[in-house]
Amino acid sequence: MTRLDPSALSQLFLDARTHYDWEEAPLPEDMPEQLYELMKFGPTSANCSPARLIFCASAEARAKLAACVMEANRPKVLQAPVTVIIGMDMAFIDRLSELFPHDDAASWFRGNEALIHSTAFRNSSLQGAYLLMAARALGLDTGPMSGFDKAAVDAAFWTGTTVETNFICSLGHGTGRKLFPRLPRLSFDDACRIA
Repeated sequence: MTRLDPSALSQLFLDARTHYDWEEAPLPEDMPEQLYELMKFGPTSANCSPARLIFCASAEARAKLAACVMEANRPKVLQAPVTVIIGMDMAFIDRLSELFPHDDAASWFRGNEALIHSTAFRNSSLQGAYLLMAARALGLDTGPMSGFDKAAVDAAFWTGTTVETNFICSLGHGTGRKLFPRLPRLSFDDACRIA
């Protein structure tokens, strides 16, 4: 594999920021599909792929979602051209024979609700992170959020399904007007050890 050049690393990590204020321009209609077609190739355990996405692009959908988030997050959802709800399908094992045909992977999970939940949560979180990186790679800014009423989002968007909300993320082109100064990060020595 070839190392990415410094400008790509800057776009994905070093210069990328969490945005809170958005330009009004809508995203191309095919952008959700472009994003998914990249993020779906990120690895998940046993290829379980539990993430399910709702791209709230219409004013109606954004208003519906905004009613479920903390007051400080409402302008972010209403102003961004798209806010994605990253969900986790608790029935992901029903697709494992298709997604992981090498073994009866569903049998690893049947009857173990704690394992199903932890696997769905962990792997949909990974997939949500892949979505953020795909968005940055395609030239978009991102604004992930966890300040929302999960039960309200589930009721508003996932009723009648086996999907629960993990987190939400606004996408678009940030104005940069509300960016904080870059916050500190832990040093390697504070966060890591080599065993």
